Amino acid sequence: MKGLKKYRARFSEFKFWEKLKNYAVAAGAKTVYTALLLYYAYQRKETPGWAKRLVIGVLGYLIVPIDAIPDLGFLIGYTDDLGVLSFALVTIAAYVNDDVRANARAQMSTWFDALDEEALAEVDDKL
Repeated sequence: MKGLKKYRARFSEFKFWEKLKNYAVAAGAKTVYTALLLYYAYQRKETPGWAKRLVIGVLGYLIVPIDAIPDLGFLIGYTDDLGVLSFALVTIAAYVNDDVRANARAQMSTWFDALDEEALAEVDDKL
């Protein structure tokens, strides 16, 4: 978690929404759904400070244009992002409830013509 501290300063809601809006299809359903689950869990008042700090660091990492594997394109550049996002999601899984899932799915439907239910179920199964 210490390594993510430097990314917390990079997070802003505006940058988060811009990144997802502009790169949702390229990043893929799993990456976007995982990021949205983290974001909506962060928004819950019941989510403790340590979990919120983890989420902000991870979402800041997603926003940063230069990371371990540059976000070059479809399925290639978002591998490290998905790994970091997945780690955080499993860590804060207790704060992902049905409302968080519903909000994430609703937002995804604005970016994806058809939701990849198999990909979303794969993410949900980790919780």
